[in-house]
Amino acid sequence: MNIAYYSLWLQSSQLRTAIILTSAILFSVLCALALIATAGVPITTALTAFAEGAWGSPYVIGASINRSLVFALVGMGFILADRANLTNVGAEGQIAVGGIVATAVSLYSGCAHLPDGLSYGIPMLAATLAGALWGSIAGVLKAKVGTNEVISTLLLSFIAVWLLYGCVQSEALLKQPMTDGAALPESLPIPDSTQIPNIFISSGFGLHLGLIITIILALILVVTMKYSRFGLRLSAVGLNPQAAKRAGMQVASTIIIALAISGAFGGLAGALMLQGDQQSLKAGFSSGYGFDGMVVGLLARGSISGVFIAALLFGFLRSGGINMEMVAQVPSAIVLVVQGVIILTLAGTSIWLSGSGAKK
Repeated sequence: MNIAYYSLWLQSSQLRTAIILTSAILFSVLCALALIATAGVPITTALTAFAEGAWGSPYVIGASINRSLVFALVGMGFILADRANLTNVGAEGQIAVGGIVATAVSLYSGCAHLPDGLSYGIPMLAATLAGALWGSIAGVLKAKVGTNEVISTLLLSFIAVWLLYGCVQSEALLKQPMTDGAALPESLPIPDSTQIPNIFISSGFGLHLGLIITIILALILVVTMKYSRFGLRLSAVGLNPQAAKRAGMQVASTIIIALAISGAFGGLAGALMLQGDQQSLKAGFSSGYGFDGMVVGLLARGSISGVFIAALLFGFLRSGGINMEMVAQVPSAIVLVVQGVIILTLAGTSIWLSGSGAKK
């Protein structure tokens, strides 16, 4: 009986879910192909460029995974805040302040001369703390004044992005000094010793140490949310803050800490982008990664494994889309629309599946 029941459940639930998700992906791919065709670009040319940019070589695969780490960190921060029924939409700003602080510490703190590990670890830690501080501002406003965290985190993002622009436009801050040629609105390159080192160097994948850091943080987050007192407080505050307060829980401090930790993930993501990929702070540094990471958190629906799956999808989409724009001359707007179609299709399917499962 148990085997027969399991077989029926597998057929009615897992198989059905797989079929629906596969259909959703195929639908989004067909929509993407139609959009590319309307741009006048041969579909085979566009697909070849996408494949080469996403997984065309070991190095490209590594670059796609490195991009995915940023989305994964933001997504993990999002689901931690969501456990307390808080919505952090300010990862774009938290990435920006993380990048600013990581750049400043790498260039001007003298940590470049410290022993290996400290030279790149201190800027990463400083960026993480900066993101935590930026997130805690929204937490204090929520806990003490009642300001909606969606509004405050979003407005803080605008402030952070303009602060980033100001830093790379002013020589008194982080803009590289003027030379004989016109100086670009960006900082000096950070020292080699402050860049995040690569791992598995002989493999040719170009993966950096951020992969191991992200996996360790994911494991810590799973244990924290499922087995710790703080995880219980998050769930209690998220389900019913009034009941949690009557039970003696510190609701205000839980809200502040939750948004601070969520912001810390964004700040660390900014450090990974700066120290692991870009090596200098530019005006368009955050590049929409914060908003894409938020969508990763939404698609994951509270699952850490779901965060990594969605993050990998976004990382390979971003890499393939960049190459498709550069090589196949697909307009950037079309690339963004294609990503949007895929996101909406998968998100809608996920919500529909969870709704139908709840009805059962």
